[in-house]
Amino acid sequence: MPFFGAGADAATRIDAVPPRGHHPSAPIPVQGPGVGAGVRHRLGESGLEIFPLILGGSEFGWNVDLESSHGILDAYAELGGNVVHTADSFSGGRSEHIIGQWLHSRGMREDMVLAVRIGGHPDNPGLGPVDLVRAVESSLGRLRTDRVDLIYLDATADSVTALEDTLATAEWLVETGKARTLGAIGYTATQLIEARILASAGFPRLTVLDVPFNILRRHEFDEDLRLIAGAQQLAVTPSHALEHGFLAGRHRTRSKGALSVRGAQLAASLNRRGTRTLRALDAVGAELGVPDAAVAVAWLLAQKLVSAPIVNAYAPQHVEELVQGVGVRLSRAQLAEIARAAD
Repeated sequence: MPFFGAGADAATRIDAVPPRGHHPSAPIPVQGPGVGAGVRHRLGESGLEIFPLILGGSEFGWNVDLESSHGILDAYAELGGNVVHTADSFSGGRSEHIIGQWLHSRGMREDMVLAVRIGGHPDNPGLGPVDLVRAVESSLGRLRTDRVDLIYLDATADSVTALEDTLATAEWLVETGKARTLGAIGYTATQLIEARILASAGFPRLTVLDVPFNILRRHEFDEDLRLIAGAQQLAVTPSHALEHGFLAGRHRTRSKGALSVRGAQLAASLNRRGTRTLRALDAVGAELGVPDAAVAVAWLLAQKLVSAPIVNAYAPQHVEELVQGVGVRLSRAQLAEIARAAD
């Protein structure tokens, strides 16, 4: 299945000599890294080089068990992905345990960029100095590593701690090597301005911004946030890229799982606007020969300031669908068609 167009052949090594003992007509094995291993973008001013699609771990330990989670992580790595996102609050830390086991068992820690949202775990809630340090130390233990490449400070979990105190603690985390760079989620435009002023006084800079953002959820990435993100050269990594899976196009009725948390989330999008949007994704996907999920990813990657969406998957085949979006370039007409449907 071609994920990155005609350039894929040049990025894949093929052993032309069949191994001994194999029949001459047996398929020639593909060796070496996946074609996506050659696709790396700079993540703003973070110093990180990443695949432009981040695998989220919010379902790990909740709707996806350990074995299936490892299968999803394997599929993502095999396709060239190199960024895994989780949070200390996902499944009470179970997501971090699962990812940590995978990194250790596969020997993949040096190949992966590890991004963790901190602040929501009930044992160490918020972004106060003591809780922030304890939360990071606990995450490192669950992840079986000595550092996190990107820590997202979760302002939605703490409206009390002064930003200066949070950044002072984060400075210690960076200086001691427990974190490489800092991101933010839930910060207002005013708080981002304050953070930049503090950075000019010697505090560590925020380099990445997570905003819940997709075709159907555009209001949260408002003009003020866009203006500040652009002015500060923040790399934007949208979460909820598929609106809880709705934009993958698999769920179009309210009947299945309506009483579950996921069912309720999906049902919230099952309206005229959501249906119109799925039809637009269907039409564009049919033109390009890719699934709806890939079109939704491509739409995000076409948006100014977006560096890499954070996506969740329930099975390895979902990863394959999502990765196809990295190689899709939507025309202006296609972008306009999707925008009209989602208005």
